[in-house]
Amino acid sequence: MKIFVLVKEVPDTYGDRTLNLETGLAERGAGDVVLDEITERALEVALAYADKNDGTEVVALTMGPESATASVRRALAIGAGSAIHIVDEQLSGADLGLTAEVLAAAIRRGAPDLVITGNLSTDGSGGVIPAMLAEHLGWAQATALTAVEIAAEGVSGSRGSDAGGQQVTAPLPAVISITEALPDARFPNFKGIMAAKKKPLEVLSLADLDVSADPALAPRTIMTAVSEKPPRAAGVKITDEGDAAEKLVEFLVQNRLV
Repeated sequence: MKIFVLVKEVPDTYGDRTLNLETGLAERGAGDVVLDEITERALEVALAYADKNDGTEVVALTMGPESATASVRRALAIGAGSAIHIVDEQLSGADLGLTAEVLAAAIRRGAPDLVITGNLSTDGSGGVIPAMLAEHLGWAQATALTAVEIAAEGVSGSRGSDAGGQQVTAPLPAVISITEALPDARFPNFKGIMAAKKKPLEVLSLADLDVSADPALAPRTIMTAVSEKPPRAAGVKITDEGDAAEKLVEFLVQNRLV
C-alpha cells in the first residue's frame, strides 16, 4: 500500500506571531517554525500501519517555501520513506482553493491508495483541505477521526461529536483526517536523522503539476482588509450600592447575554 501524508511547516505556537499588515500574511521569518504537531500525528498513523505491513510506502507531502526543507527532513527522520516538496514563488500566500488544487495534482501524480492529513493546521485553522482534496480527486473521505483502522480494502474509524461517537468506513482510495485524539508521533532518533539525509526528496513546481496560479484563469479568495487586533479594553466594574443586581441584569441585557 502507498500512503501519502500531508505535513506542514507552521510558526511555533510557543512564540509570538506577527501579521504583515500590507500583505495580510504571517511573517514566517519572525520566529521559530516547526512541523505542525497534528501532521506529525497523521504521519504516526501511517507509520504504525507500515510497521505491521511489509511493503507499505509512506510518502510525506508538503507545499511551502524552499526554507521548509528542514521540516520536510524531520518528517523523513521520523520515518517517512520519501518526501515531495512543492515549491513555487507563485504559491506565496496561496488560499485554500489553490492549495487544495496543487496538493490534489501532486497526489494524483503519485497515485497513492490513501491520503492522511490532520483535521486542521495550527496556523490557518481552515479545516477544509481534506474535504477539498477528496472533491478534487473524486475519492471517499472520512474526516475528524479519533481512531483509525487501515485495511487492504478500506479504512474505518470513529468520529466524535457532541451527541456521541459515529463509526465511519470508506473504500480505498480515500482521504482521511485525524484529530489530536490520535497518539503523538515517535521521536526521531540519531539513526533516523542520519538516514533522512539520504532519503529521496522530490521538489516540484506548478509547471511540473500543470497547475496555474493565475487568478485571471481561476479567481481566488480576495482579501479586502487586514488590521491588528484591538487592545483588550478594561471590563465593566459594578460597585454594590444596593442596586448591584439591577445593574448586572441591565449589563447582561445590553450585551444580549440573556
